[in-house]
Amino acid sequence: MFIKVLLWMVLILPWLSLFFMKKSDIKRYMPVTILTALLTTILFEIAYTYGWWTLHIDIMPWGYITNTSFTYGGYAIATLWIFYFTSHNFWLFMLTELIVNAFWAFIGLHWIIDKFMGVATFQIKNWQWFLIEIVVVLILYAYHHWQRKIFVPSGDTNE
Repeated sequence: MFIKVLLWMVLILPWLSLFFMKKSDIKRYMPVTILTALLTTILFEIAYTYGWWTLHIDIMPWGYITNTSFTYGGYAIATLWIFYFTSHNFWLFMLTELIVNAFWAFIGLHWIIDKFMGVATFQIKNWQWFLIEIVVVLILYAYHHWQRKIFVPSGDTNE
């Protein structure tokens, strides 16, 4: 029961952090956040098909394939905040993503998700997950770089 409450918190609490961001910034970074959720959902579908990991605890009826808390909560919003703070500099962005993804690939997945929480069991190797995440990050950055040309500062300070 405690783990399910924790999973609900991972889904909901990150969204509450957006109250600390200007509306214009949310609009600017939400497209890359939505793409993050889409790519992660696709990744979970592939992982389910090829047995890269098995989810044991879910909070949604369809959660046996895609970890709803991670995909649509913590991971998506963490990506939004990382873009908010670092997308102006590719190397700062990549360094941040390398550190965050290395932590999750080499510590978080095994010790937190598998051993402590028991949410999933991983058959994929840590370095494989790390490489997949780096490819995803590069796709996200390229998309954001391509898409940011449509955002023109409005000058409206009320947002």
